[in-house]
Amino acid sequence: MLKNLRKNYLLLISTFLILYFFFNLMSGERGLISYYEKKEILKNLEIKEIKLTKNIEELDFKNSLLSDNLDLDYIEILIRERFLFGKKNETIYIIKNNDTGN
Repeated sequence: MLKNLRKNYLLLISTFLILYFFFNLMSGERGLISYYEKKEILKNLEIKEIKLTKNIEELDFKNSLLSDNLDLDYIEILIRERFLFGKKNETIYIIKNNDTGN
């Protein structure tokens, strides 16, 4: 009787330990599910980093155009876009994109 109890006790404890480690492996803070979530977050952050790097490069390029050697063509483009400024006898059309989703 004592041997059966000891054998069942050992089996019960080992079963609980196996289940405990299995659930922590799958759903713990360092588990498999958390790993995939963090992997997705890392992927999104890498995409965001690429977009921000491109934006910085674009702004650096625009800043270089406005440095000591002024590019008059670029300044004219900026004035036309921002202030809707045009030359004499020139017609300016503003096209607005109205996507209604239809």
